[in-house]
Amino acid sequence: MADDDIPDFDKLPEDKSRQRAVPAGRIARFGTFGRLVGGVASGMVAEGARRIASGEGINARDLILTPGNVQRMTDRLSHLRGAAMKMGQMISLDAGDFLPEELSRILATLRDQANFMPTKQLDAVLRAEWGPDWRKQFRWFNPRPIAAASIGQVHKALTRDGEELAIKVQYPGVAKSIDSDVDNVMTLLKVAGFAPPELEMGKLMAAAKQQLHEEADYTREGAQMAMYRERLAGTPGFVVPRLHEGLTRGSILAMSFEDGVSIEELGNEPPERRDEVFARLIRLVTRELFDFGVMQTDPNFANFRYRRETGEIILLDFGACRPVDPMVANGYRKMLAAGLRGNAEDVLAATIEAGFMMPIVPEKHPERVNKMIEIVIGEMREDAPFDFGDRAFIPLLRDEGYAIAQDKDTWAFPPIETLFVQRKVSGTALLGARLKAKVNIRRITEDVLATTAPLPAAAA
Repeated sequence: MADDDIPDFDKLPEDKSRQRAVPAGRIARFGTFGRLVGGVASGMVAEGARRIASGEGINARDLILTPGNVQRMTDRLSHLRGAAMKMGQMISLDAGDFLPEELSRILATLRDQANFMPTKQLDAVLRAEWGPDWRKQFRWFNPRPIAAASIGQVHKALTRDGEELAIKVQYPGVAKSIDSDVDNVMTLLKVAGFAPPELEMGKLMAAAKQQLHEEADYTREGAQMAMYRERLAGTPGFVVPRLHEGLTRGSILAMSFEDGVSIEELGNEPPERRDEVFARLIRLVTRELFDFGVMQTDPNFANFRYRRETGEIILLDFGACRPVDPMVANGYRKMLAAGLRGNAEDVLAATIEAGFMMPIVPEKHPERVNKMIEIVIGEMREDAPFDFGDRAFIPLLRDEGYAIAQDKDTWAFPPIETLFVQRKVSGTALLGARLKAKVNIRRITEDVLATTAPLPAAAA
């Protein structure tokens, strides 16, 4: 394609096998949810009939979580994209080891969906944001995205000045549909048994809506990306794209194109390189929590790229950046310091003080709580590389936690802010498990705690 000859998108040959228009209007999105509910209901009836015929027992959770119904949910959520798909990804990532294997495997496909907008729909978005003559700003603009995710898709382009850019374009209708999408997805989760009626879901839903509105504001994300680039300017081993302010809009984010491969390719590197690079990522998480006071709270693997030539980590997607509540950061500090000392009583006290555990839990289940604390202290105090690929202790924690969870008197949400931090911590650990990395967590924790101070309390 010649530099000065960028044809209209509708004149380009289409790859329709992976194109799927995003339902942009409220009625269209509601209709998609309606078809999803109808399909799930039909699947439940069919599965119920099968179980009755075979003499099997019936409960609503088993009926809705059949492979067919889970596939229906995955397909429809990926079609809607936006908040609906994002929450499906969050369930898959956050629940980790605690989801049934089949459900976890199918939901995980939401993290890797590669459907993208038809070129006509893409052109309409670009015209709305950049004007009808938007093509004149580029030597070339590839209409086929290099990445497609829940809220937007990314295109590669070259400006008239010769700057190679990555252009993230938000799907139409996504920002306006966040509140209704979250409400609809939460209804599905309640039916599926993921949201027990005994728990108050209002605060969680409000927090999810707030974060998703923030992620849909690309001007805000650009500012967060620029802030991270400044914070890490003197830290070798990290690459943060440079913001192109002139082309960035509320639903278009323009940044320098940074070449790299999937972070999961790091698992194929020699152990010394793999462990050194992942240790750097662990240290970044601790700095976010105890030094920056700001954390990128979405640990989706696609948000990290790896540059083989230099060993650098490319950081992407800053929409989920949010301030860390000083009480949460200082709560983690107290728990970690007590754990390094091996003081189980102080760990428990700090856990309760930070709101991670209700006082009634150790009162009613002291032996189980003490066993969980003992396991965690034993793992973190080991002055040796921690093997993220060896998850033998996870089933032990899961069994104790599941037993406690059967007691409805102990059910309560921790402070919402802790959920965002915990999501980043647990998601990073899942990445370490995928890479089979080995890192001396104790040394990193001791160093970061020694070189940082408790964060000042937030102004009232």
